[in-house]
Amino acid sequence: MKFIVDNWMLIAVALTSGMLLLWPTLQGVATAGIAPTMAVQLINRERAVIVDVCDPNEFAQGHISGAKNIPLGELETRLGAAVKNKALPLILVCQSGGRSGRAVAIAKKLGYERAQSLGGGLASWRAADLPVEKG
Repeated sequence: MKFIVDNWMLIAVALTSGMLLLWPTLQGVATAGIAPTMAVQLINRERAVIVDVCDPNEFAQGHISGAKNIPLGELETRLGAAVKNKALPLILVCQSGGRSGRAVAIAKKLGYERAQSLGGGLASWRAADLPVEKG
């Protein structure tokens, strides 16, 4: 106990530096989603379906090749008709990953247990130099 009292400042510095080292890992957990490379593997190996939850105007400016556009507000009513096989992996995409994170919750509620968000959204897809379609 005397050691802790005598060296409280040293212990505080050690704890603070430990937290700073863990911060990027903890932050990564908060921004959940799969990496673009993992998404490509799911598309190629397991025929994953890509659903872009952006507005039609954003979708027209650029989207992943083969993606289906269902705006987030219409996802609950239109997803069942667009993606009939609930066993396939479902990758939900938006511009930055925020809306697609909410879309995952909706998809899972509808029974799509393999629904995942593309971490970082279309921006991370572009950063990985993967192809984007326009129109």
